[in-house]
Amino acid sequence: MSPPLPRGGTFLLAVTAGTAIANNYAVQPALTAVATDLDVPLSTIGLVPTAALAGSMTGFALLLPLTDHLAPNRLVAAQLTALAAALALAATAHHASVLLAAYLLVGAAASVAAQAGNIAGRHARPGRGGTGVAVVAAGMSAGILLSRLAGGALTDAFGWRRMLLVFAALALLGALAAATLLPRQRPPASRGYRATLAALPPLLLRRPGLRRAVATGALWYFAFNLCWIALTLALAQPPHSLGPTAIGLYSLAGLLGFAALPFTGRLTDRYGPRTVIGVSMAAAAAGTALLATGLDTPWRTALGLALFDAGCFAAQAANQSRVIALDPARSGSLSSVYLVVYFSVGALGTAVAAPLLDALGWQATSLTATGALLLAAALGRR
Repeated sequence: MSPPLPRGGTFLLAVTAGTAIANNYAVQPALTAVATDLDVPLSTIGLVPTAALAGSMTGFALLLPLTDHLAPNRLVAAQLTALAAALALAATAHHASVLLAAYLLVGAAASVAAQAGNIAGRHARPGRGGTGVAVVAAGMSAGILLSRLAGGALTDAFGWRRMLLVFAALALLGALAAATLLPRQRPPASRGYRATLAALPPLLLRRPGLRRAVATGALWYFAFNLCWIALTLALAQPPHSLGPTAIGLYSLAGLLGFAALPFTGRLTDRYGPRTVIGVSMAAAAAGTALLATGLDTPWRTALGLALFDAGCFAAQAANQSRVIALDPARSGSLSSVYLVVYFSVGALGTAVAAPLLDALGWQATSLTATGALLLAAALGRR
């Protein structure tokens, strides 16, 4: 049995997850300034978020399984130190190629956010695993929601290079706290790291519970990316013709999902992941169905997005709890497979959003998302 986290350990993991994942997004408001400073086209610097995402996928595949092999204090501290080094490299870059390479490393190191959720679930006290995962998920959500605001404000105040150094300093502080406070006991791994990586692909074939969790999560992440990308495009076009600031304000609807996550964790521990996933997907589908009625009324659009985001966030926390509970001793490997497929299918939703919107219009696109959510609800209850 894994030793429980010390007092404040779950909160530390939540802060770690939020500040780490924020680095994938904080630079986005500064991309124009970066392009000007490096004297390269904005289209080139626009590849920075893509590099961060590619790095994160690599981290999920190669680094997340390390939670099955290394003590939490050493693993989290080492990865946060690597994140600080990658951010420092990005802050001193004078060529776009160096910056893109640095952001591959930033994305990979930022996958410590997923490790934090896994550690919280594995080292939670009996009957509190869902709550631990949900608290860390709330930290990640806060990091994603606030990252662009913090990155933009720090860039305006200090410039983009010093903004990155501020985030590097936060990573180093997190590394020091993790090395001091997180459990020092190494998991009793039954196989080596290479054998663990080789065993990842067959897990989907051998674990029916993992297949159901992957299929369920992938469906709602497909719907999440499809709906949000299509929404931003639809609001920018006539008859709405909203500017970036007005469109960005709709992202505040995600605060409902952030606020609901700790409550979701308690419900998961009490009633089980399947019940929470079913209710969450029903709420998310109600949100997209409301959005399908039109985007002419701001309060209705905001309400639809609030239900949609809250449902997806809550279901993700419950589903991750379910993945960890399949086999706590191999939860890093199981979570690795889950997140790689999850993000891959989510990327498909991003890719088809614009063509689907152009071909079918907003109503049909949002109803497509509704269908994916209802299918996820059905699979999640099995």
